[in-house]
Amino acid sequence: MNLPETMKALVAYSRTDYRLVSDYPVPECGDDDVILKVEGCGICAGDLKCRHGAPMFWGDDIQPGYVQAPFIPGHEFIGRAVMIGKNVQGISLGERIAADQIVPCGKCRFCQTGHYWMCQVHRIFGFFHSLNGGMAEYIRIPGGALIHKVPDEMDLNAALLIEPYACAKHCVDRADIGCSDIVVLSGAGSLGLGMITYAKLRSPKKLIVLDMIDDRLEKAEEFGADLVWNPGKMDVISAIMDMTDGYGCDIYIEATGHPSSVIQGMQMIRKLGRFVEFSVFAEPTTLDWSIIGDRKELDVLGAHLSPYCFPFVIDGIAEGRLKTDGVVTSTFPIEEWEKAFDCASGRHGDIKVAITF
Repeated sequence: MNLPETMKALVAYSRTDYRLVSDYPVPECGDDDVILKVEGCGICAGDLKCRHGAPMFWGDDIQPGYVQAPFIPGHEFIGRAVMIGKNVQGISLGERIAADQIVPCGKCRFCQTGHYWMCQVHRIFGFFHSLNGGMAEYIRIPGGALIHKVPDEMDLNAALLIEPYACAKHCVDRADIGCSDIVVLSGAGSLGLGMITYAKLRSPKKLIVLDMIDDRLEKAEEFGADLVWNPGKMDVISAIMDMTDGYGCDIYIEATGHPSSVIQGMQMIRKLGRFVEFSVFAEPTTLDWSIIGDRKELDVLGAHLSPYCFPFVIDGIAEGRLKTDGVVTSTFPIEEWEKAFDCASGRHGDIKVAITF
């Protein structure tokens, strides 16, 4: 198949310069590569924070920059193979493809021990000039990328949730939920909803979801939450203490990215509890660390990316075990990327927003 020479793409040239380019070069296909014609690409909280200049991406006096501009954003992409390198096996033209967001180097200590998602080189689609993302008509999937086939019959809005739901699964797996656990999940955005529908499969004693937006709480209840509470309308800490005879919840999963949610969780979790932090933060959180150690002896765990989770999630969505209805609330053509990013902030009531082609 002969591809066009140029394509439409959203390009980040600097911290303050994001532009739609109508004649960006279509990526070339090397011997180990696959070129996808992009169907759609979700907008992640990380994309938003990068767009707004967060230091964890662009660097500051404390941390070095991570991104390498110019780059095309987007790691939540779905597309079809339109060109395949001669060394690539197991992929056919026209097949629908998703990929892990990280392309592991395969050589560092983490990759060599199977912990590829913590690859020391840590190249993620959509933040590097040499590893452009899915907010363009075409994307190059290089050799070494972890490719997953997506059923043709899967609705695009459902398929766009594969990557975030895979991250959600890894987070819930880190929580190690058991049937006797009272679990509080803070945040019912697209990732929180993915956590809810998967956590319900783990059969916790109680699954309680917190969010400041009532519409999201209604969706959380639909997806399997036993109780839904709005911290802006009630004292959720007292409610948990009343429910647990003053002990607190067994597990707290933080999926809002807001400092107040971290402090709230530390207050409502029981001694010897398990706190899982998932979010990307735009600002630091100040916390009395003696709560973690001297007062409660907590297990505090992080959750990063989605190792080994894509196959389960693709099957779960395809078979209806993982709920997706209504999570993607708006899609936009690439020409309306600024409106898409604005809606992805949630200020207009959206949950998940995507760019589609």
